[in-house]
Amino acid sequence: MRGLSLMVIGGLSLAAAGTPLSASARGCDKACLETTAAQYRAAYLAHDPGKAPLDRKVRFVENNVELRLPDGTWDTVTQEIGPALTLSDPRTGNVAVFTSIMQNDVPGFLAIRLKVKNRRITEVEHIISTRRNLSAPPTPIGDVHGFTHDPDIARPIPPAERNSRAELIAQADGYFSTLENNDGSLRGGVRFLPDTTRFENGMKFPEVEKGFRLGRYHFNERVRDRDYFLVDEVRGVAMARAYIDHKGRLDDYRLTDGTATRSIFREPQSWGVMELFKVRKGIITAIEAIFVQTPYYMRSPFTVKPDMRPGGLTPPPAPPPPTVPAPGNPVLNEGGEEGGL
Repeated sequence: MRGLSLMVIGGLSLAAAGTPLSASARGCDKACLETTAAQYRAAYLAHDPGKAPLDRKVRFVENNVELRLPDGTWDTVTQEIGPALTLSDPRTGNVAVFTSIMQNDVPGFLAIRLKVKNRRITEVEHIISTRRNLSAPPTPIGDVHGFTHDPDIARPIPPAERNSRAELIAQADGYFSTLENNDGSLRGGVRFLPDTTRFENGMKFPEVEKGFRLGRYHFNERVRDRDYFLVDEVRGVAMARAYIDHKGRLDDYRLTDGTATRSIFREPQSWGVMELFKVRKGIITAIEAIFVQTPYYMRSPFTVKPDMRPGGLTPPPAPPPPTVPAPGNPVLNEGGEEGGL
């Protein structure tokens, strides 16, 4: 197994933390959350829930279906290929991992979200994407053995250069608003570097802004149920769950440069996605997504306020206000020293 370590996780050095984890009486800081994620991964690979700090009433959802734990890939995972990228948010008590696994001879990309309260895991959410014989178009998927994360995603941003939680969420939400009914315009103040690249299940899609400016994704009817459940302020990353709906009614259309093209979606279909956005100085510099095809208009059991828009350019719900600290989860100190960064 590559990438599992209790000492260095996603660029956060736990050994360098100034205070032992057990001394954090108020709850779970970044180091605690990321250690919990490592414990979960070890338990998952061992097929042994007893090795993870699971709450007695833990909820487990995999590919948008609520299951008993263990079930699903808890029973079939045979190896973690990695590398594992770990992100954490002490304000919400969420920690997430982007990694890759094998189920016998079947490779797949795996996104994990854990909700931690009082140092116990109360929610587990997986998106696992594999090569499946799904309805057209096939879900894009790359080589799990050759994939590496953009190393900048895990790098801490100097305190003076960090964007606020609201600014990080606004960039992610602007991206989703631009992806929805993409007509060549950039929405919500979203900004990209010329070389900003998006990885979809390990497949590389460069020049994100260029694709948007061409209106390439005009077939996306809605990007709904956007839930910005994790903001890693130290690393400058916002992460969300969302659903991309395709009605299948769009046939031929033209890009903004006049090129004739045809929609690849020929019937109603949705993608469920967990997606992360690295933001530096108010600009999205890197994007990673793990997603799976779902029944049309599927939603997560964790969705609290469903987005019931009919589609088209109806305004999406406003992104959430900055969160207040969850009980038992302390706010980061200025500068983020608590994780030994």
